[in-house]
Amino acid sequence: MAKRSPLEDPDTAAHAWARYRRIMRLMLLVTLGVVAIAMTLIYKEIGTQSVHLFIATALGLGFTMLLFSALMGLVFLSAGTGHDESVIDPLNDSPDSAGDLSR
Repeated sequence: MAKRSPLEDPDTAAHAWARYRRIMRLMLLVTLGVVAIAMTLIYKEIGTQSVHLFIATALGLGFTMLLFSALMGLVFLSAGTGHDESVIDPLNDSPDSAGDLSR
């Protein structure tokens, strides 16, 4: 029988998702700051260029940072709530050797 995930509890899930949204808001602010700094440095180093260079750089840097933040936030959400421990490994021989890597 599958273990019950802590994220199935509405209170735990609400707390975990609120924490995730808080992390994402913080990372959005950090991303906007990094993009602004990068645009300033690029402008100082190479001067006036095509606006497409700045748009592509801002979008690429922003998308990459936000995607990384979202994925890492989901890892923190999963590990922080105990959801990872509720997964049953069908290849595992015994329930006691969950973290045993000596095999």
